[in-house]
Amino acid sequence: MWHTGLSGCERFGLSDDPLPSVLIRAATVTDLERLAPLFDAYRQFYAQAADLPKALAYLAERIARGDAELLLALAPDGEALGFAQLYPALCSVDVAAYGVLYDLYVVPQARRAGVARALLQAARATAVARHWSRLELSTANDNHAAQRLYESMGWQHDRVFRTYKLDLSH
Repeated sequence: MWHTGLSGCERFGLSDDPLPSVLIRAATVTDLERLAPLFDAYRQFYAQAADLPKALAYLAERIARGDAELLLALAPDGEALGFAQLYPALCSVDVAAYGVLYDLYVVPQARRAGVARALLQAARATAVARHWSRLELSTANDNHAAQRLYESMGWQHDRVFRTYKLDLSH
């Protein structure tokens, strides 16, 4: 989907902000060489060591297995601007499938230009097409810019549930 000055309202019914000229589409195996450096940079942002081969292998496995929805943001010249990765999940209480927006990354030079908003709108459209009942995401407590963006697009901060994790990597 090309976003070329269409308002979010016209395209997805979410916003009236104009979007940049950016193509958001599902990533394929032919995109791995330009997607992997973005994924590696995303992991480094979260204090992981640079490891491009590991990033490439992980993404190749996701595409091969079809167990994730990978969305790629491209400039008109084909430059990769960002990506989003969604995973399907199940909720036994709702007896429904839903999606987890686990990764969202925009290259520094394209930030604050509407690329993240376009990726979020495409993630929503993907979830609707998959008949997921909702999307969930988590972000760092100090990532206020992202929180403002999410809330401006209708995402709600969960104040009911507290999340825990158990590290099994040792």
